[in-house]
Amino acid sequence: MAAVQIIGVPQDLGANRRGVDMGPSAIRYAGLTERLRQLGHTVADLGNIPVKLHEEHLPGSERLHYLNEIVATNEALAKEVAAVVEAGDLPLILGGDHSTAIGSLAGVAAVKRCGIIWLDAHGDFNTEETTTSGNIHGMSLAASLGRGAEPLVSCGGFAPKAKEKNVAVIGARDLDDEEREALRQSRISVFTMQDIDEMGMKRVMRQSLEAVLEGTDGVVVSLDMDVLDPLEAPGVGTPVRGGLTYREAHLAMELIAETEALLALEVVEVNPTLDCYNQTAKLAVELITSALGKRIL
Repeated sequence: MAAVQIIGVPQDLGANRRGVDMGPSAIRYAGLTERLRQLGHTVADLGNIPVKLHEEHLPGSERLHYLNEIVATNEALAKEVAAVVEAGDLPLILGGDHSTAIGSLAGVAAVKRCGIIWLDAHGDFNTEETTTSGNIHGMSLAASLGRGAEPLVSCGGFAPKAKEKNVAVIGARDLDDEEREALRQSRISVFTMQDIDEMGMKRVMRQSLEAVLEGTDGVVVSLDMDVLDPLEAPGVGTPVRGGLTYREAHLAMELIAETEALLALEVVEVNPTLDCYNQTAKLAVELITSALGKRIL
């Protein structure tokens, strides 16, 4: 059983709503390390990647807010993640907003050929040409696949981080018009909430895992907590009604664990300022344990 190394990235520069910088602390406070050790994992917490504060800088470009600061954070994250993967351990990255995926994926892809499971209400497939907000957390998947601003695309010194055919987006239900068209024209497997309603989560996950594992060394899972319905996970910055149920989310994690092909797990967008009694962080810990082997029986 590989050791789990926790990396916090308390970044909120990629989003337009403050508070996700406290997400890593909230998840830790919810008993993450203890729960993983109860499963038999060896756990080390590497602390947090240094992150600039909103108050230290102006947003800069209207279409790429805080670009330089986000690039610096992701380059540092990529190096730390790569070192963990090189050591044969599992990086568990705690965000922060979803712009951190750029560094997480760069770090894994520097060492392994990876597929990507992207659990998210949003596609995060905008670029500076298509964005309506300028927020980089909505560009992270596109950048990781070689689309968008060069400083984001080239994180870690290479691009892309994965092949589009080895990427599955699951739980999408809030896409911008141009983003929707870009996803349609890509080779990414996109499973919307309508697909999950019609097919069931088991079939969606089986098809997704088949795609992401074909010709790769394993899978990186990027879990944005807003993929869940806000009734389950209220403490997120961009909630969208009609998301995954509690059991659908757990089943997704359990099926990922069954593959024994998890290369890295990232959990992002927990916002304690919008939460109720740390409910969303506690759920994040539950889902992490399911992805790392916890079973009902």
